[in-house]
Amino acid sequence: MMGLRRGLLVTTILVPCGAVGLAGRAAAQGDTIALEQIDVVPVTPVGGAGGAARAETGAAGGALPLSKVPFTAETVTARQFEQDRATLDPTFTLARTTPGVSLSDGQGNSFRQTLTYRGFDASPLQGAPQGLAVYQNGTRINEAFGDVVNWDLIPQVAINRIDLVTGNPIFGLNALGGAVNIAMKNGFTWQGQEVSVMGGSDGRILGTLQYGEVVGPWSFYFAGEGLKDDGWRFRSPSEIGRVYADIGHRTPDSEFHLIASGAKTFFGATSAAPVDLQRLTERAIFTNPQTIDTEAGQIQVTGKVNLSPTWDLAGNAYVRRFSQFVVDGNDGNFENCSTRSSFRGFLCFEDDGFSPAPGQTQAQFRNQFLILGPNGQPIPFRAGIPYGTHDTVRTEATGYGGTLQATNRDRVFDHANTFILGGSIDAASYTFKSASTLGVINPDLSVTTDPNNPTYGLIPGLGTGPIRTAAALGVAPSQVIGSNLYMGLYALDTFDVTDQLSLTAGARLNFARISTQDLTGFSPDVTGTHFFTRLNPVAGLTYRFFPWLTLYGGYSESNRAPTPLELACANPNRPCLLPNSLVADPPLQQVEAHTYEAGIRGTVPDVAEGGLLTYKLGFFRTDLTNDILQIAVPGNAARGYFVNVPATQRQGIEVAAEYVGERLRLYANYALIDATFQFRGDLSSPNNPLADDGLITVRPGNKLPLVPEHQIKAGFEYAITPQWKFGLNVAAFSSSYFRGDESNLNRKLPAYAIANLNTSVQLTRNMEVFALVTNLFNTRVPNFGTFLERTEPGELFANRYALNDPRTTALIQPLSVYGGMRVTW
Repeated sequence: MMGLRRGLLVTTILVPCGAVGLAGRAAAQGDTIALEQIDVVPVTPVGGAGGAARAETGAAGGALPLSKVPFTAETVTARQFEQDRATLDPTFTLARTTPGVSLSDGQGNSFRQTLTYRGFDASPLQGAPQGLAVYQNGTRINEAFGDVVNWDLIPQVAINRIDLVTGNPIFGLNALGGAVNIAMKNGFTWQGQEVSVMGGSDGRILGTLQYGEVVGPWSFYFAGEGLKDDGWRFRSPSEIGRVYADIGHRTPDSEFHLIASGAKTFFGATSAAPVDLQRLTERAIFTNPQTIDTEAGQIQVTGKVNLSPTWDLAGNAYVRRFSQFVVDGNDGNFENCSTRSSFRGFLCFEDDGFSPAPGQTQAQFRNQFLILGPNGQPIPFRAGIPYGTHDTVRTEATGYGGTLQATNRDRVFDHANTFILGGSIDAASYTFKSASTLGVINPDLSVTTDPNNPTYGLIPGLGTGPIRTAAALGVAPSQVIGSNLYMGLYALDTFDVTDQLSLTAGARLNFARISTQDLTGFSPDVTGTHFFTRLNPVAGLTYRFFPWLTLYGGYSESNRAPTPLELACANPNRPCLLPNSLVADPPLQQVEAHTYEAGIRGTVPDVAEGGLLTYKLGFFRTDLTNDILQIAVPGNAARGYFVNVPATQRQGIEVAAEYVGERLRLYANYALIDATFQFRGDLSSPNNPLADDGLITVRPGNKLPLVPEHQIKAGFEYAITPQWKFGLNVAAFSSSYFRGDESNLNRKLPAYAIANLNTSVQLTRNMEVFALVTNLFNTRVPNFGTFLERTEPGELFANRYALNDPRTTALIQPLSVYGGMRVTW
């Protein structure tokens, strides 16, 4: 267990009904365990930045007792992440425990999965609609370009707790479905020294270390993680290195922390694979290389000062640097220029995804798709050559900003009252560069570029520089610089009408300015500045009928500004090879959300020999207007553009219960998530086998793809002896539709269940051995799927494979076994 020092064991346990924790503290004799309740959750980003030490006292700025919070809050603590330590993946733990959370593995790597909560995404994929705001120690970590969330950059061993908070616009942009608030450890919340080493399936080796100490008013904490494995698919290694350090200073009236963190990760073969190839081997990948190399570093200062017995001031400031380099081998979708063009016999890009401008002749229209080499020369077409592209993308961003917040707890009309007033600013500058080089798809599906090799059918001396179409449509190098400025002002007040009834009301004003500039001259429409503002209110109440029963309900609004990527790729006549090209930007509208929540929850003490039972029953509904979707065009599933659609909706039910006793922890929960479109219209989905001339018709009530409607999760951990613990958990998900099947016409992804087993044995006071088995029953089904362009009858992809099935999927990671040892002192 974490935090073992001088015979003291502190264990923090998740309570699914929301941010209620239990700390188990071993008595001197080691037989009796006293349970104390922690019942405080963050209602602002700053409220989750102080760690458990402040939250346990209820003194953290922006934190309230759960009994006064009129929306849902879920908490996962360090104890649960420790149970899954061999994964080094926080999304794994969130998905197996938290109602409404599911994962979709669009890249075939467990460290790069999209986390979906109530039908809203927090994803590392550029172009995915980001519907969750994510904070680490009060700092927003949705990246500047695309609002993506790179879960692989977060040091798992240093996580103290993660709170998922819904229905609260105080968390700013992207909090459509809620906010993920990550509070990290520091020397005041964790003391000791610990080293872990682990190994297991697919050649995985990893190690973690952490050190925490308090010296007078000072605290020191350091954590490091390293992982390397070969991956369970071909050419899919993973390499992770992460460090985290915190220096803190505390007085009776203040607490400050200087925090530094850094991460470097590398992943290979990050994509789904055609079903036809998976039938040959489950380890199949598609065209490659497909590697992602990411680096990030952040320096942060956080602080809190008690100005008086009823006033405190809290805030943070940060600077963050992000860099990512992507190498992607793809099908080029090139062919002999049409007889209706002026360049028959030369190489052209497919033109069936585009429409001619008014007055254009066929020759004028088709001449735009002539492929030009790095020196601007046309490239002769040669039959039988499986042309591909070697695409590179580099994204870099530097962000900085901070939040300042005041909290007052003066009584109003002799009633308890908590008033919060704050403001935030997040600014970032970024660069985005991409280019495509002509290559060939080899029989092993690797894409290589070597014009000196005569089998390529290319012109000797062509060079390996960037290629483009004559009109820079679809295929063209890009170089974009830009900046974002996000500002917010918020106020929130919770007033106790009686000892049982509390009313909450507040609002946040969001302002966003997004500027982009094209440096290539190929895409002048990219250059522009866009402004978005909105005032989002929140109101709700809680009523505590009994100490063990509370009713809550609320209404809130939130918004999401279009990302720079979406703004720069919103013209169906100039689609992007996502994320490899940026082109025209007719303005998109911001997404607006209206959320309604209600439910009951509570904690029942002294159940079954002194244990605690927690429970929740909740209902929610979120209506979105101007939701943003990524739409495909013919020829390549990765090529597309973004559009606003009139309306979507997420609604559902969550039921959860957990029992924590002296030797047994047992939990179960169920979530119904009905995520649907609420409009009628045609969308482009050319690779959908049931599309009509490339279009599918969406009707009100059609399900959103990749969102399982039903989720059931259950698990237990039992102390067989004081030294030996054993646990088993199961998560089951119903079927969902493929991306690209928004009309719900095709066969769905199958329902599936995943079981995981964990056990640990405390050999001595300072040494523990442990094991983790994931996917215990080796479930071999996909949790992600989309469509690709099928080969024509009689044709072979890369002159070797017949791709007759339009489906491309990513399977769940197979049965994996890990084991290790941890030493503490």
